[in-house]
Amino acid sequence: MNRCLFTALSLVLALTFSCSEMSKKQPQSKSSDRPTINLDVKKWELSNGLRLLVIEDKTLPIMSYYTFYEVGGRHEGPGTTGATHFLEHMMFRGSKNYPPLVFDSTIEKLGGSTNAYTNFDMTVYYESLPSAHLKNMIEMEADRVKGLLLQPDLVDKERQVVFEERKMRYENSPEGKLYLRMMQEVFKGTPYGGSVIGEVEDLKALTPENLRSFHDNFYVPNNMVIVIAGDVDADEVHSLIKSNFGDISASTKLSDLKNKNDDKSKYAFKTKNIQKEVKLNGTSPSPLFMYAFQGLPLGPRESYVMDILSSVIGDGESSWLNQTLVKTRRPLLSNVYASNYTLQHNGVFFIGGELANRVSLPTLKSNLESYIKNKMCDQAISERTVQKTKNQYLLSFFEGLKTNAGVAHFVGLRESFFGDYSEYKKEIQIYESISTTEVKEVCQKYLASAEGIFVSIWDKNKETN
Repeated sequence: MNRCLFTALSLVLALTFSCSEMSKKQPQSKSSDRPTINLDVKKWELSNGLRLLVIEDKTLPIMSYYTFYEVGGRHEGPGTTGATHFLEHMMFRGSKNYPPLVFDSTIEKLGGSTNAYTNFDMTVYYESLPSAHLKNMIEMEADRVKGLLLQPDLVDKERQVVFEERKMRYENSPEGKLYLRMMQEVFKGTPYGGSVIGEVEDLKALTPENLRSFHDNFYVPNNMVIVIAGDVDADEVHSLIKSNFGDISASTKLSDLKNKNDDKSKYAFKTKNIQKEVKLNGTSPSPLFMYAFQGLPLGPRESYVMDILSSVIGDGESSWLNQTLVKTRRPLLSNVYASNYTLQHNGVFFIGGELANRVSLPTLKSNLESYIKNKMCDQAISERTVQKTKNQYLLSFFEGLKTNAGVAHFVGLRESFFGDYSEYKKEIQIYESISTTEVKEVCQKYLASAEGIFVSIWDKNKETN
């Protein structure tokens, strides 16, 4: 099973393109004939603070079950980096009524699948299975919240799995090593300036007691959102959740922990003077690069405008960067992309790609800087390209309606980040109202007039700090 981090790009896609349930899975037309999305969500909050959201869909006898905890890499500190991701692994390694390795095998026997992911802001667990096993699934999830084992021998065994994952994601992956260093440079001195998997020395030292502390502090009902979508009866789900989770006490110290961890001054960029070049040595036979700029967190209107900007300049064959740097007589790159990565309390905008044959890093860097400062914002952004991108975004929203998992993930993300699943209505309105002028202004403000960090990796690079 692939217990892994979201990459930057996949997180951006999850937050920007994941889609919600639409009534009877058919678009409803407004007077303007633009399709819209109407969610039919039933929501409860138990007396202990647990939030439950249910979306009924009787199309097929299947369901998806998602659990969101607001705890991730940013909640760790020196000496405990990687603890939340390590805990995610251990949640599959035994609880009071489900011995080690039984959780996965039980779900497989029921005809389902299960997995999880951890990022800087949250940890998410999810299952898809026949809806006839709703009661079993709820009992299993409640058991690993109430009775997680964290046996020392299994912690040590899983530690080796985490080490191997780190090697696969970072040490043995040029792309992963490049991405990690970019994040460390952009967010230096903030809770986002590290590795969600954790530093090697911290992973070696983490104990069952460390993991238990994170579990007891954050795996509590008032820090939990459960979303179930599919062929279920919402009132029955509510009754089962209440009977299995209702007796778990809310944490009285969660508010203080959150206030401490959510202090916005901790996440602010430490300096605006970030202009820098970093060279990494890796196994890539062709140079790879990321050119990163300080971005914005989830929520502000400009962060939505930057989503549109990233797609206009770097998404697909027809994007400006692809046409200018790849699909040209003398290409500088063999591939290129752009991404606006918005986290809960900050963000980063970056352009990346692979150099074409016989193109040097200094040549690419010089040309790219010139294009960004002098050409891109005017040439790339037009009424046509902005409207095309907005149409693609709306289509992507609808595409996510095809699965219960897409519905549950979409609803849970918004409920967790914004405290209201219906935030999607505001999102769609903002995307639809973004003007070409706004996109150009944001391009000038955050890219053309800003400084960036240029990070490259190549098997011929000499490492720089």
